[in-house]
Amino acid sequence: MTSQEKSSMWRRICLSSFINLLIVLALVNEARAVLEERLVIAIQPTSTPQQLQSQAKELEEFLERGLKKDVEIFFPTSYAGVIEALRFGHADAAFMGSWPATIARHKAAVQVVLAEVRTVMIDEDQKEAPYYFSYWVVPQDSSYQRLAELKGRKAAFSSPLSSSGYVAPLSKLVELGLLNRHQDNPVEAKEFFSEVFFAGGYAQAWEALKSGQVNVIVMAGDVPEELYREVLDKTRILERQGPIPSHVVVVSKDLDEATKDQLVHSLLELNNTHDRDLMRKFVSGIFVRFEPATEEHLQPLEKMLQLTGFEFIEKE
Repeated sequence: MTSQEKSSMWRRICLSSFINLLIVLALVNEARAVLEERLVIAIQPTSTPQQLQSQAKELEEFLERGLKKDVEIFFPTSYAGVIEALRFGHADAAFMGSWPATIARHKAAVQVVLAEVRTVMIDEDQKEAPYYFSYWVVPQDSSYQRLAELKGRKAAFSSPLSSSGYVAPLSKLVELGLLNRHQDNPVEAKEFFSEVFFAGGYAQAWEALKSGQVNVIVMAGDVPEELYREVLDKTRILERQGPIPSHVVVVSKDLDEATKDQLVHSLLELNNTHDRDLMRKFVSGIFVRFEPATEEHLQPLEKMLQLTGFEFIEKE
């Protein structure tokens, strides 16, 4: 092969390689464009992910019409999964409870854009609000008049992962000087009460109080009205704590402003009676509507978490 033939062949190889490179770059840009046209929303399941996945199609289609891009909704099996999805760019937005959302703010620098307005009981009245309260209660015939008098007694809580049923009431004990944090460790209810029970729900805690198994329980304003009124009719309130913030919608720090605004606008369009049942599947059973919100919505819970030192740790 002559030097001229070698040179010609080399030019053809270079041209072919260059064309292939252009094709690869075009495919990469096309794939990137597709990804940029997709919005991913993570939702902590309120029931089994398998059941919700089929129901998510309706919400996806509604949001796609407003956003003019593909919307994918997925259901991590834990709140930790939601937080990690936001942290590492696998989700652009999420529907979250207030406690995990507070953690997501610190770990993933998310922005709160909407808060849930829900039907709750506040003192004697049923209201629609983005917050609620919880109450330390004892039987009406109990001799205890103040929380301080219950030191060394028995208490029942709904769950160790409940903002209203555990974080808020223990923060009240800290505020009153009845519990203290030791260095960076979270407070321990057992340092004040002789026995602590996690009943598995507010109704179960109420049964424990009625049967005399415990001396005091916590009741929250986001339980069914019938249960709430039954408890308040037969108990005395020693302390009230709150406001406890409702669920939120958060967005990734990397989501562009235009898409964020479009998402907020689309979700606010769901604020009608027709769509209420749809959102109750994905947010909470007492969902009424969304309203615009900022990080201030979570500040009361932020203070409670600082007082108690609690972190959100799910059981396997």
